[in-house]
Amino acid sequence: MAEPKIKYDRHFGQAALEKASVCLLNCGPTGSETIKNLVLGGIGSITVVDGSKVEVGDLGNNFMVDETSLGESKAKCVCAFLQELNDAVKAKFIEEFPEKLIESSPSFFSQFTLVIATQLVEEKMIKIDKICREANVKLVFARSYGLTGLVRVSVKEHPVIESKPDHFLDDLRLNNPWPELKRFVESIDINVSDPVAHKHIPYVVILVKMAEEWAQSHSGTLPLTREEKKAFKDLLRSRMSGFDEDNYKEAVDASFKLFAPRGISLNLMRILNDTCAEIDSNSTDFWVMVAACCNEFVAQEGAGEVPLEGSIPDMTSSTEHYVNLQKVYQSKAEADFLAMEKHVQSLLKNIGRDPSSISKMTIKSFCKNARKLTVCRYQMIEEEFNSPNLSELQKYLTDEEYSMAVGFYILLRAVDRFAANYNCFPGQFDGEMDEDISRLKTLAVSLLSDLGCNGSILTEDLINEICRFGASELHAVATFIGGIASQEVIKLITKQFIPMTGTFVFNGIDHKSQLLLL
Repeated sequence: MAEPKIKYDRHFGQAALEKASVCLLNCGPTGSETIKNLVLGGIGSITVVDGSKVEVGDLGNNFMVDETSLGESKAKCVCAFLQELNDAVKAKFIEEFPEKLIESSPSFFSQFTLVIATQLVEEKMIKIDKICREANVKLVFARSYGLTGLVRVSVKEHPVIESKPDHFLDDLRLNNPWPELKRFVESIDINVSDPVAHKHIPYVVILVKMAEEWAQSHSGTLPLTREEKKAFKDLLRSRMSGFDEDNYKEAVDASFKLFAPRGISLNLMRILNDTCAEIDSNSTDFWVMVAACCNEFVAQEGAGEVPLEGSIPDMTSSTEHYVNLQKVYQSKAEADFLAMEKHVQSLLKNIGRDPSSISKMTIKSFCKNARKLTVCRYQMIEEEFNSPNLSELQKYLTDEEYSMAVGFYILLRAVDRFAANYNCFPGQFDGEMDEDISRLKTLAVSLLSDLGCNGSILTEDLINEICRFGASELHAVATFIGGIASQEVIKLITKQFIPMTGTFVFNGIDHKSQLLLL
């Protein structure tokens, strides 16, 4: 079998997965489905923590155990199954109840890249959150409960360089061309008489030239108002020499790129002005690069702009024009990278670190994605539980669109209070349903009151449903929740894409998934 390095190095971001060490707490259906996706994705190592034995009830909702597993350690059986799925993954198990490990050995968790905590009650969620934050270990909560479930990320800070937004404006600098781009544009005659040459001028050239022409007759300003933008598009259309000139049609369609504001976005400005950008020897690589970008590059070589990405979109053009235009953008991007590299090395030296400790590849990735940087910070789970955003909570409770999701969220907390009081979950035992419904309703009302939502009520039907669930883990729901949780784990480990910033709630009754920002 191929060595892991050979197997994974072709896949961008896979290296981070291969190096990661993940701990799973509880390997019931939800935990097993979550970790299975990571094992198939090539995670480096896993540790499964579960002190329970395989029972008959497990055979109907966990495909990783069978009749031969009855009475055996659940962690051991699940671990063996996972190892068969991908023998390149280092897998081990610990026969211990996570709740006990959280209490007795908090330092145990510091060895991991990330912890996946499944099916924990509120008290233990709060404790593991504190432990992981102190150890700077990423944490993902996942829970399925009947036809509902939730996923919640918890980490002090998570900077993302490769946020990969679905829609983002191309970095063409049409309204702020640098000297080399200006010279390239000036070298092309957009009034050429040859019809073939005329319809193969790149729209970048057309827009830069026409913008300059517009500015000359409008006191040096580009189109600002709606009427001016319409007039500019009409001007572009007037220069078409035929109806089949796709390059001019592209110029009209892309004219909004010319109207985009120059400089740095408000979101990026917040990051550049963050107190973490005031670096010292303990600063992360991300904040060192932010400091180099903010304090040095933008003020000097960038002239108010971050490093250029260096790529251009497809467009109608002659091959010669397109290749040469591509070279202009790539050359500028390379020059910006080299300038950033010098600033990064200088800052590293100033704070007493090895000037080459941040790789060229990392700096290049930062430069390419500088406009799309994101920093996620998560409220501690204890703060959310004790002092949620009251206005948001009240809005969710009164909004018909969110009432089911927030109802499940409140009731999942209420069932934990129920378990703490009565040593079982509501509806778990036959013959006590009516009493359990009454008790759960009282606890839910009390919880809402504690949160400052006096007078708010949850529907009887929803309370009845939660009791009817009886704390069961349905395989279909666990699979879905596990899929969402593993997706967030991969985002956190690879630092690609933006993880969820609220509590994800799945409503299997109405087939809805919603994010609560509390």
